[in-house]
Amino acid sequence: MFVCALACVGCREMEVTDDPSLRLVFSQDTVRFDTIFTSADAQEPSATYRVMVYNPNKQAILVDRVWQESGKWFRVNVDGEADLSKLTRLQINGGDSVYVFVHVGIDKQNQTDAVWVTDQLHMHLSTGGTQSITMEAYGQDVIRLRTKNGRSDFATYHFQKGRPYLIYDTIVVDQLTIDAGARLYMHKGAGIYALGNVTAQGTREDPITICGDRLDNLFDSVPYRYASGSWNGLYLQTDKTKSATYDLQYVDILSGNIGLYCVSEHTENLPKLKMTGCRIHNHALYGLVLLNVDAEVVNSELSNCGSYCVYTQGGEHRFVHSTIASYYGNTNIRIHSTGKEDVAAVYINNLSKEQPQTVTGFENCIVTGARRNQVVVATPFDRYYPAVWRGNYLKCDTLGIPHAGENVYWQESDTAQVFRQTYYKYREYVYYDFRLDSLSPAIGIGLGSVAAEYPLDRQGIDRTERADAGAYEY
Repeated sequence: MFVCALACVGCREMEVTDDPSLRLVFSQDTVRFDTIFTSADAQEPSATYRVMVYNPNKQAILVDRVWQESGKWFRVNVDGEADLSKLTRLQINGGDSVYVFVHVGIDKQNQTDAVWVTDQLHMHLSTGGTQSITMEAYGQDVIRLRTKNGRSDFATYHFQKGRPYLIYDTIVVDQLTIDAGARLYMHKGAGIYALGNVTAQGTREDPITICGDRLDNLFDSVPYRYASGSWNGLYLQTDKTKSATYDLQYVDILSGNIGLYCVSEHTENLPKLKMTGCRIHNHALYGLVLLNVDAEVVNSELSNCGSYCVYTQGGEHRFVHSTIASYYGNTNIRIHSTGKEDVAAVYINNLSKEQPQTVTGFENCIVTGARRNQVVVATPFDRYYPAVWRGNYLKCDTLGIPHAGENVYWQESDTAQVFRQTYYKYREYVYYDFRLDSLSPAIGIGLGSVAAEYPLDRQGIDRTERADAGAYEY
């Protein structure tokens, strides 16, 4: 009797219903792709999205026709079949399901801005009625830089606003210019080496963006842009025969191995870096490296690196109203290719006798992170380290060096958090936010004389009436 009952149940699940009220259920009725880079033949692969088509009923439902409204951009595979015309008797038994796989390829649109495309996948049921899945994507034309040997050499290169650039290889240039609003998408392993002057002049309203080329999700609700190490880095290098000037304004350098690596072989007449309103964030190794370079870093955020956010050795370095925050990997989901090294956010190396002396100024800045001590000064004797530290909020032991008394130091008993968000909650779609919390101990501690030099913060907020430490005024 028991065997007979099971057989009857199985028969019912495979019995095709003619009840017009019974329907299928989709895991999602709209498939939305992130921006897709267009190509000449529309064959550039995209991420593949999966939709489950489920029959929650006790009896089987027969799908007698499956088709796409347009069929121009989206490629669909239903139950293992890519030729939809063959799906004339697709039976989905009661309690069973089939999978629909969708990817997209968009041909060149000859447009500067992204173009929205859409299509629909229809399933007609033998019981009458049609159920549909909507597919949507943006197609973005790009300027592709690719070579066969993995390296492109240019005397000069000028990245302009308009269509973004998709860079597959290592680019080596003597002179580099990047206009406001330019977007550089870097393929895995790609990098930029500049051997001479660099002018990258973004604006607050129209910043320059350099990041990885994966615009889809790593998995679940985690975009690839949150994963570090997606490209190599931006390297500014000179040899003993020439110096250089680097002017970077409102440049966002995101999610590479290294953010900005500035190095020269000079011992005098050092290269000059001026960095204003920039954001160097989420790198697998270093954020900003300064080796034998004079630098001024203003209104900038340097955050979340697997190793040092800032490493300096040789040269005069002044940091003003900048936020240095080391919370790399402060989440319960593994998204990085490397773990966080047990190092400080800022490492200042003044040990070399052969290299130029390291001279440091930190004024109205924040240096903090998950680790207890976020500032390391390596020098044989404090008196040999010329430095000015004032108006800062620092998570470290009190700096026992001259001219470092006018600061606020983190205390074990502190209860107020410095920033709005220092932990990535991926299920809640809450990312890091290094603007100041309403009770932040960095509020109001900056020196007015320093703030007067730079009266607007990174977001354009006036700080002259009350100077908060860091790049962001509360």
